[in-house]
Amino acid sequence: MREWPEQEEEKPQEAGLHEECGVFGAYDLDGNDVAHTVYYGLLALQHRGQESCGIAVSDTEGPKGQVKVRKEMGLVNEVFTAESLAALGRGNIGIGHVRYSTAGASTRENAQPLVLNYIKGTLALAHNGNLVNAPELKRELERDGAIFQTTIDSEVMAYHIARARVRCGSAEEAVKAAMKKIRGAYSLVIMSPRKLIGARDPFGFRPLCIGKRENAYFLASESCALDTVGAEFVRDVRPGEIVCITKDGIRSDRLDAEREARCIFEYIYFARPDTRIDGVGVYHARVAAGRFLAEDHPVEADLVVGVPESGNAAAQGYAQESGIPYGTAFVKNSYVGRTFIKPSQKNRESGVQVKLNVLKEAVAGKRIVMVDDSLVRGTTCGRIVRMLRAAGAREVHVRISAPPFLHPCYFGTDIPSEDQLAAHDRTVEEIRQEIGADSLGYLRLERLPQMVGGLPICASCFDGDYPVEPPREDIRGEYIK
Repeated sequence: MREWPEQEEEKPQEAGLHEECGVFGAYDLDGNDVAHTVYYGLLALQHRGQESCGIAVSDTEGPKGQVKVRKEMGLVNEVFTAESLAALGRGNIGIGHVRYSTAGASTRENAQPLVLNYIKGTLALAHNGNLVNAPELKRELERDGAIFQTTIDSEVMAYHIARARVRCGSAEEAVKAAMKKIRGAYSLVIMSPRKLIGARDPFGFRPLCIGKRENAYFLASESCALDTVGAEFVRDVRPGEIVCITKDGIRSDRLDAEREARCIFEYIYFARPDTRIDGVGVYHARVAAGRFLAEDHPVEADLVVGVPESGNAAAQGYAQESGIPYGTAFVKNSYVGRTFIKPSQKNRESGVQVKLNVLKEAVAGKRIVMVDDSLVRGTTCGRIVRMLRAAGAREVHVRISAPPFLHPCYFGTDIPSEDQLAAHDRTVEEIRQEIGADSLGYLRLERLPQMVGGLPICASCFDGDYPVEPPREDIRGEYIK
């Protein structure tokens, strides 16, 4: 969901990586309300976006095109209360969205789902991903008189689907027609008056799966959300597939996938460890990455620890393969999310120390292997190494369960520009010295397909092999540097 603000506001630089969104859809064929179910589904996907959220619902037996929506800035349990869910009214079909923006202003207007009224009815859409050809698609629409209300490329997609619906016989045909023009990463949940539609781009960048509970169907970014609402996992939506759920069941259509390229960082970091994507368990993939790190970068040490949360499973894999005991070195503040008010430079508080504290009794006098999921700018990693040393660790050996970041991502991962990446113009030894570690080892590039059982992946942020040509300009027509 790239943004194109008129004047781009500078956001505080965060050391970690961020995903953009999570989507959830529900259709109860027995006519039961779904707003609460969508709410719980979004709670399970909160890790995918903490800036804003929203829910749109409709009654398939009520007036056609009547959609009620609530969306605001904040976490799911802040935006939605029992009263606000009740205010959505009766609705047996609904979609929801959690969002993190990677550029520009974070505003309510850019929150999703988007609800679009057009000549043939009403369309509600929630999108996870980034389009790379949004500028030309936007210009095409503006020539036809479209006026945009938000600064996200999801609205470009919604307009193209609505325009295609005018000449197509069904909403799912309109989605397919729009997908033939759209390039980039997207998983969609779309609500029309009588249908719930899910779609995944032909590369399969972003995950999407189908669930079922009694006579209700669900679409979700991750299978863990299906578990949360008590639904049975049916299957993943295939790359390029459009699934249409109606009172008659599920229909499916599919665009040809020219090259499948799942985002490897779903497995390394973004997805919850209890999620399965395209048949591969995220927890299993992370443990495998840790095992590979132990094979490729062994070291004599007393304790293996993970940086919570996504480094823990890889640390377990490292410990299993190396025979070095696995332990806990960090206490995480559970009430601080991935975004919070940053301490100013005038304060002595460290943003890292607000989130993490070291168990001195666990690390004092020991040689520590510290496993983390990524090293972006190196600032956070360096602070954690210093925290371990201050707690009495004798040695700190850093192992990263991803290769070095060398290139930006254009498909929905908030990876900064190349000049801000620690590995862009530094050797591994130079990075080791900068973060103050006794040794540093990254996951080897060739290990990535192995950790996901040979699934075709996108690793362009590591190797520069982009499945889709990167955009040459932003949405305003300015060239990207």
